[in-house]
Amino acid sequence: MGDVLGWRKLMGVIAPSTNTTVQPDMERMRPVGVTNHFSRIYVEDPLALSNEDFLVGTQAISDATLDAVRSVMTAKVDYLVLGMSAVTFYGGIEGSKKWKANVEAVAGVGASTGAESVAAALKAYGGVKTVSFVSPYYPVANAEVRRFLEESGFEVKRDKPLQCKRWTDIAKVSPDELRPVLDELDGDDVDAIVQVGTNLSMVDLAVEYENKLSKPVIAINTATYWHGLRACGIHDKIDGLGRLLKEF
Repeated sequence: MGDVLGWRKLMGVIAPSTNTTVQPDMERMRPVGVTNHFSRIYVEDPLALSNEDFLVGTQAISDATLDAVRSVMTAKVDYLVLGMSAVTFYGGIEGSKKWKANVEAVAGVGASTGAESVAAALKAYGGVKTVSFVSPYYPVANAEVRRFLEESGFEVKRDKPLQCKRWTDIAKVSPDELRPVLDELDGDDVDAIVQVGTNLSMVDLAVEYENKLSKPVIAINTATYWHGLRACGIHDKIDGLGRLLKEF
């Protein structure tokens, strides 16, 4: 049972403390009667100059996640939406399931991860066999995303790691910088394009390119919140944020 504002569901939203886009993105997707309760994973804003640096940074996020989960559960939220993505892809499907199970064991409620949400979104569209994707990550993490997507049944044709140097730099990547990347990732051999990395806000640009290309273009923040709503039995159709929230 929720409260007078969240009479349908209380959603706990978890993201790194350096992340400035998940909270506003997901507020836009919130139906009436659902409230979002944000909890931040404390991390520094490290300088990443290599694959090794990036892995250390994402491990720091993973290590601090459960403290953020414990914090938000004091509000007795009904469900968790995990607005941090890199570590949810690590280790393929089995690694992703194990990571999620650890979170749910501490929370005592269900959770939606970025990795499973992207796979579910691709399957919801139907007919998607080949994909490409963009991330703010370094190549070592893109390899993990590729592995997860391929284990989930999708052939990855191309990917682009933007190699952002700091977590806070990710949110500064503009639509004008992303458009040529999406053009490069597209092609007749690609059924859908995916964006991962939750601080790389691409909700509106995904809508633009979905209309332009007439194929699924999935922003991870949209996919994860959509997955959380549907897992909670909330099937409101939301206009203006892409086909996923409007049709599925």
